Amino acid sequence: MLLFLISAVRAIIEMLGLCLIGQGMLYIVAGRGRESNRIYQLFDLITRAPRQLVAAILPGFQGKAVGVACFVILLLLWIGLAFLRKIV
Repeated sequence: MLLFLISAVRAIIEMLGLCLIGQGMLYIVAGRGRESNRIYQLFDLITRAPRQLVAAILPGFQGKAVGVACFVILLLLWIGLAFLRKIV
């Protein structure tokens, strides 16, 4: 049961990380038209809660830095859960 819970949380974190990567790529490719892009809006909707949480935890970060910090935190959590999964 614990192994399943760790794997499920790790999968959610992986999905959020991939959505942040996709959102970052669309930020670069779409430029100013990104706000009208449906896929960018979907990624924004999916990643809004983690980005707001990181912005609240790290008030000095603004703009693109929040997305990068969010990705780094998610990456560290993902790696930490991988190690925890190996132990369990």
